[in-house]
Amino acid sequence: MYEGAIQDLIDELGRLPGVGPKSAQRIAFHVLSADPADVNRLAGALRKVKELVRFCTTCYNVAESDQCRICRDPRRTDEVLCVVEEPKDVVAIERTGEFRGRYHVLGGAINPLEGIGPDNLRIRELMTRLSGGTVRELILATDPNTEGEATATYLALMVKPMGISVTRLASGLPVGGDLEYADEITLGRAFEGRRAV
Repeated sequence: MYEGAIQDLIDELGRLPGVGPKSAQRIAFHVLSADPADVNRLAGALRKVKELVRFCTTCYNVAESDQCRICRDPRRTDEVLCVVEEPKDVVAIERTGEFRGRYHVLGGAINPLEGIGPDNLRIRELMTRLSGGTVRELILATDPNTEGEATATYLALMVKPMGISVTRLASGLPVGGDLEYADEITLGRAFEGRRAV
């Protein structure tokens, strides 16, 4: 539609996940009209993240050194390991302030339709960590969707023979939700996961 640099920017922005053509165009024109100092800060932040950020050599969370801050924290227990799909899931769990164990980031979930199998995830690395004998409980915190469930089931089958307790995060009704709007699967899981009060 446009020519030259502005179209190149729209095209590049449109390649980002969750950014459609209209959003890409809106962002591009915002950048065009923004103060040059703001644009330079954005460009610098993009360059800096590519230069400095890498994956933790232990858990595969994002880090600016060989290990992330969670793996370096001596106050955390090594006996409980929480498996998540992506680094953003670590942030979500950390916000609760409820978990004091360690993490393992798989880098996705099993999804045959997208060509992602167990060999495309960091499952081999997880099994190596578990073979050390320190972990007593493995918490499967994959997303409650088809891919996350398939990944959790696969991991549970792999780990059970090792004698490690395998648990799955509970799922069910959200706080403030109405029963009439809950889908059958969510409501079914809420019934399965009910507890005494």
